[in-house]
Amino acid sequence: MSDLPQLILSGVALGMIYALLAFGYNITFLTSRTLNFAQGEFLMLGALVAFSISVVHKHNYLLGIGGALLIGIVLAVILERTAIRPALRTKSDVSWILATTALGIIARNVAERVWGTDDYRFPSPLGNAPLSLAGGAVRVLPQELLIIGAAAVIMISFELFRRGTILGKAVTAVATDKDAAALQGINVALIITLSFVISSVIAAVAGVLVGPLTLVGAGMGILLGVKAFAAAIIGGLESGLGVVAGGLILGLCEQFTARFISTGYKDTPGFVLLILVLLLKPAGLFGKRSIKKV
Repeated sequence: MSDLPQLILSGVALGMIYALLAFGYNITFLTSRTLNFAQGEFLMLGALVAFSISVVHKHNYLLGIGGALLIGIVLAVILERTAIRPALRTKSDVSWILATTALGIIARNVAERVWGTDDYRFPSPLGNAPLSLAGGAVRVLPQELLIIGAAAVIMISFELFRRGTILGKAVTAVATDKDAAALQGINVALIITLSFVISSVIAAVAGVLVGPLTLVGAGMGILLGVKAFAAAIIGGLESGLGVVAGGLILGLCEQFTARFISTGYKDTPGFVLLILVLLLKPAGLFGKRSIKKV
């Protein structure tokens, strides 16, 4: 068990990527009661745009992050206007599910046309030499520490924005009751658009963060998006704390399974946990069962 601290650190780093994507699901679900099932593809495009800018064209890494942020904003506006807004207007749950899924497929096909079907190595800006912690007992990649720190900063910053700014309080008001928020003069449509922009930007940044730990390519977002959705369901889709906890639980499950059972089964425990949560606590570990009055 001497490698236990190292397994925990690696699991937390992986779990933070799932948590970031799941946090994006949480933001859009609270404000619009819809989800972006192209979230994984937005992560993929953020990673590939940053890779093209900082590695292929050899520009500054921060410029690559800026490119990822820009593509996240553009994709969010396109998604909200073409898939979400019409669905909310017609009050159709099926249309936004199909539309966001279709946009994800389109995004993946475009990525294959632009970058091909190959996977590429995305070097870490912090280097690939492991750091020795606790007197050499723990060896961790600098990128893993960057992921943990950056993910924590992003989620704390959003919480401070939500609690401490007028726009953030408007987001909370819309999440609580859209009709009441509209009566108070809040532009509900604008707030919903903002929530998708924030969610998509978070996904794009998550792609830049996870890229150096994996190979970047057109197919990298599919499984990450599915696992992030599983994390959100496990923790509780309506709970910000819950989706973070769900991501960490999933990341740790994968690392411990790969280490003590087999890498071939590392995806199994997380999805078994998902099934158990759906059976025993459908609202998630940190979610609250809602009562709908009719």
